[in-house]
Amino acid sequence: MPTSPVILLPPSEGKRPGADGPRWRAGTTSFPELDPGRRRVMDALVAAMAGSEADRAKLLGVKGAALASATATNLALRRSGTMAAIDRYTGVLYDALDASTEHGSLTRRERTRLDRDVVILSGLFGAVQPADPLPDYKLKMGAKLPEAGNVTALWRPLLTATLTPMVSRRVVWNLLPKEHDSAWVCPTEMTARTMSVTFLDEARRTRGQPRRFTTVNHWNKLLKGALVRHILRTGADEPDALAGFEHPEGYVYDPSLTVETDGRLVVAMVRPPA
Repeated sequence: MPTSPVILLPPSEGKRPGADGPRWRAGTTSFPELDPGRRRVMDALVAAMAGSEADRAKLLGVKGAALASATATNLALRRSGTMAAIDRYTGVLYDALDASTEHGSLTRRERTRLDRDVVILSGLFGAVQPADPLPDYKLKMGAKLPEAGNVTALWRPLLTATLTPMVSRRVVWNLLPKEHDSAWVCPTEMTARTMSVTFLDEARRTRGQPRRFTTVNHWNKLLKGALVRHILRTGADEPDALAGFEHPEGYVYDPSLTVETDGRLVVAMVRPPA
């Protein structure tokens, strides 16, 4: 069993279109026990594309030309080409991670850890790993499909059963947003340690005033991308392993603000006032 940490990530809303890899088939993606659930969600998503424009807009969260494009993409799911998940996902987290198979800057060791230890939770596929071949698609984890119901609720028992053996007795960096974290139940009592991270901007203060902080939300994913690179490089398995981490945006580990909540360590990364 690997001793390096498991890293849980969300997918990106934005995805690189196209690809000339073989179309997706059952058995080609990590965690094949999820394939029946994947087929169910895929069938329900394709069926939903026959709905009214208003219904599709509500389901997919886009309008106009973006809705037309997303509808066409989802209708082509079964026949469209695939590319590795790490290439398909293009959001700010993945840009900061800089791990594409073609132009990424990871070392061979970091690439091995990425492909083995990173799990991406997906509304369409449940859970995938970076090297898995994926078609383009549009579906949020929190969506409600007419023929399958709430996607989060559908995946929760399946992902819990699938991921529990992987995280058991291992350190887990849970970097999932709430929507994706609710798609499984993390057995914190079975992990060696479960950690999440919060990024805080510290406000200026005058002498004698208490410290004040603002939680970073908008750039949260961008900041996590650089953190993932550090974990892949160092195998960081405890908060103190971040003590020497020089985040490119100036955030530093603050042990005084790192707390345990519901069996999970919430690690504080703080940017001092300018």
